[in-house]
Amino acid sequence: MRKTELLIPAGSLDTLKTAVIYGADAVYLGGEAFGLRAKAKNFTQDEIRQGIAFAHEHGVKVYITANILAHNDDLNGVEEYFKELKDICPDAVIISDPGVFAIAKQIMPEMEIHISTQANNTNYGTFLFWHQLGAKRVVTARELSLAEIKEIRSRIPEDLEIESFIHGAMCMSYSGRCLLSNYMTGRDANQGACSHPCRWKYSIVEEKRPGEYMQVYENERGTYIFNSKDLCMIEYIPEMIDAGIDSFKIEGRMKTALYAATVTRTYRKAIDDYLKDPKIYEANLDWYRSEIGKCTYREFTTGFYFGKPDSTTQIYDNNTYVKNYTYLGTVEAVDERGYSRIEQKNKFSVGETIEVMKPDGRNLEAVVKGIYNEEGVPQESAPHSRQILFVDLSVEMDPYDILRRSEMS
Repeated sequence: MRKTELLIPAGSLDTLKTAVIYGADAVYLGGEAFGLRAKAKNFTQDEIRQGIAFAHEHGVKVYITANILAHNDDLNGVEEYFKELKDICPDAVIISDPGVFAIAKQIMPEMEIHISTQANNTNYGTFLFWHQLGAKRVVTARELSLAEIKEIRSRIPEDLEIESFIHGAMCMSYSGRCLLSNYMTGRDANQGACSHPCRWKYSIVEEKRPGEYMQVYENERGTYIFNSKDLCMIEYIPEMIDAGIDSFKIEGRMKTALYAATVTRTYRKAIDDYLKDPKIYEANLDWYRSEIGKCTYREFTTGFYFGKPDSTTQIYDNNTYVKNYTYLGTVEAVDERGYSRIEQKNKFSVGETIEVMKPDGRNLEAVVKGIYNEEGVPQESAPHSRQILFVDLSVEMDPYDILRRSEMS
């Protein structure tokens, strides 16, 4: 059986550390240029160095995205950027553009290169093409079924790795190559600046063809015609492994540490349980389903893995997330009093019962006994986000524990 990697997105250094502690085998992140998440916080060169050092201390790999579809003006900058990355030494770079690939091979001949899903990798011939050029891994297009991926695995060399998405937001455009954002707002999705018009509300009007209607559900509020549900394959780990996929990739470099911790911990346990004994995995399916729903999402679908999507994979009546839990903060340190130092993310109050999420899989109820600011002054509540607080809780705390509040009551 091939080794199964759990690959987690990191939009900040804090999120990277959370993903590492909660069970990632590898993380992927973007620098300040040439990645497809320009709106993410992204990493400075110094933060990339810190992130790689932290990850490597814990036996976790780091991959850097450089997967824009480059224009002429980008190429000189790409060359300089790769010279910097060569000194930083990530474990791999993720690339979609052949010209950028050629520069990477020239500047960093020893660097492992992964081919992004943006390159439209839909057949075994494409995988063989990239392997002959020296790629170590190819990310499948999201439009492939598990049967197609399994056939690709049977027709490519054993040393060529397959990476596929297992969880996260889906793009309505083919392999993410969207022109809507550029056309409607001037922000190019293929240059990392997507404004996500697929999540907007639309009304359909055809003034020259009265009486001719598109087969689209619409009411007086309009329709979210392009709005896809989120991918979730937590119930199909056996099928993903059977297809010969080497790396299970989570989407979400713009998500919170709570999202990273939740998906990492849940998929880590699901994968490990299945590899230990499929019966353990089957017995724990309800726990996986419950846990994966504790971070923000848009309802779930299996995407293209079991056939082409239909109307049930879209959300036509809204663009809102399902939000069952609110992120309150991550424990940065525990002082001699046992108080947890956090940067507060959302409001909570003394006397509340909240939940402590631990990396080992435990969820503990905890009463907020006290909240203190940096000067030690007690507070009844924490109304301001990003405030540094010391929190006295009724359970023993450790660094990287996450505080969250259920909104399901």
